[in-house]
Amino acid sequence: MRKALLVTFAATVLLSGCHHRRKVVSIPPPPPPKPAEVPAPPPAPTPTAPPAPTITPESGETGIASWYGHPFHGRATTSGEIYDMEQMTAAHRTLPFGTVVRVHDLDNQKTVDVRINDRGPFVDGRIIDLSHAAARAIQMIGPGTALVRLEILSQPVPAGPELFGVQVGAFRDRENAERLRQIMRTKYGTAKLVQRADTPGLWHVVVGREPTQDGAVALSARICHENSSISAALVVRIDNI
Repeated sequence: MRKALLVTFAATVLLSGCHHRRKVVSIPPPPPPKPAEVPAPPPAPTPTAPPAPTITPESGETGIASWYGHPFHGRATTSGEIYDMEQMTAAHRTLPFGTVVRVHDLDNQKTVDVRINDRGPFVDGRIIDLSHAAARAIQMIGPGTALVRLEILSQPVPAGPELFGVQVGAFRDRENAERLRQIMRTKYGTAKLVQRADTPGLWHVVVGREPTQDGAVALSARICHENSSISAALVVRIDNI
């Protein structure tokens, strides 16, 4: 009896020990990986205004336009081109040759685009001399003149230094022109006689060689202030540097 109890106890202990060894301990699964952080996009650049266009002194210039046809048709212009009054061209005192200008007629709101290939008009208060074709495009033939505003559309890159002077007179008699030139040279250092293909027979007296148009404008004001006999001192570009 006792032996049977011992055997039963031993078997129980053995089974209990086996059961303990088979116990499975569950291991919790690892936590899911954190989602990768997406970097925030860089802030959008602050929009900047486009650079302002370069405005020449003549851009927005307002004044009187005139036109010219015969007898200049077929003659050489100051630029060397032969003037064709049926082409869209014009004369201006200071704009570089090849400049394209939109002319706004302020009376009838018509416009015309012209290319500068000549010098003029040499009349105080007038700012541009249109070809016959350009004047016809804005219905200016009849009136002869019109109040206009100039808009510069394009300008060539200067090939060299720019110089400006002041025209103080134009003479058919060279001796009279030479007399005034000498007076101006004594007062202002530089003065010369200029002949233009579009005005044959005239001698123009041009004073100064200023590197900027503003400098020529200041010289013009000084000449008018100091010389009561000068009726008009017009700023002009010196083309034959």
